[in-house]
Amino acid sequence: MGALEATRSAVGPAALALGAPEPVASAAAGAAAGLAAAVAAQVVWTPVDVISQRLMVQGNPCPASRYRGGLDAFRKIMAADGLRGLYRGFGMSILTYAPSNAVWWATYSLSQKTIWSGIGCYLCEYGVGVQEIDAGEGDSSLQPGYKTVMVVQGVSAAMAGGASALVTMPLDTIKTRMQVMDGEGGEPITVGRTVRRLIKEGGWGACYRGLGPRWASMSLSATTMITTYEFLKRLSAKGHESSLP
Repeated sequence: MGALEATRSAVGPAALALGAPEPVASAAAGAAAGLAAAVAAQVVWTPVDVISQRLMVQGNPCPASRYRGGLDAFRKIMAADGLRGLYRGFGMSILTYAPSNAVWWATYSLSQKTIWSGIGCYLCEYGVGVQEIDAGEGDSSLQPGYKTVMVVQGVSAAMAGGASALVTMPLDTIKTRMQVMDGEGGEPITVGRTVRRLIKEGGWGACYRGLGPRWASMSLSATTMITTYEFLKRLSAKGHESSLP
């Protein structure tokens, strides 16, 4: 989130200064921020992802299991392949999550604008989900209530999660296969070899195996993440305003 906010705050004003319309500038800032956040996060996340994928493929631990837990998997991967083993699929993770984050944040921004443009007039006309704010000097304005804002953010996050899952599913399937496969005859595990094996098993449709669960997972996790994140941002802003003299 640190990389995301820093990039978005820099790209948005730059795009506006170049003459881009506000919706385009907002989407571009979201996409660039998503790319930066993905690269920063994968430095930490890829080793965790490698270990978790190995344990999930293995199933429940038993005396014959190769790994007896996360720490045991970490030690054995380091002993066999070194640091390179923990970062197996790092390049594919960047290729997967960078576009995924870019699509997610761009779609999230556009979805919010689309939803607000569709329901904004209705809310103001009927006074549903809005609150009146005193603007001083006898003036007032209507703003959406925090519950309405959270609902719109949640729906936008779910839409963005679905779009992101659809676009990046093949890359995620290839990345996961690379992380859990063992080399055959000492041959290195490459993207090309992994793709050929997938196509041989089930054609191009194999790249979209698990699309439904991934769509649901990304939508639910994105909705939880963004509503919590935006809520904490509002709390932080209120705390900053109350501390001003």
